[in-house]
Amino acid sequence: MKRYLTTAEVAERYRTSPATVRYWRYAGTGPQCFIRRGRHVLYDAAALDKYDAEEMGARCAA
Repeated sequence: MKRYLTTAEVAERYRTSPATVRYWRYAGTGPQCFIRRGRHVLYDAAALDKYDAEEMGARCAA
């Protein structure tokens, strides 16, 4: 079963505010692996792990 994180949990994971995570979603930057369930936005935890790995690979490749 997939695990989903709320906007607040994603903000805690990236040590930022929920408003920043909402801005990333609005601007199309940051992790784009989310779904909407009514008024709620949920992020796939496994997709966030993949996003992190891709970001690290792109920034740390020599």
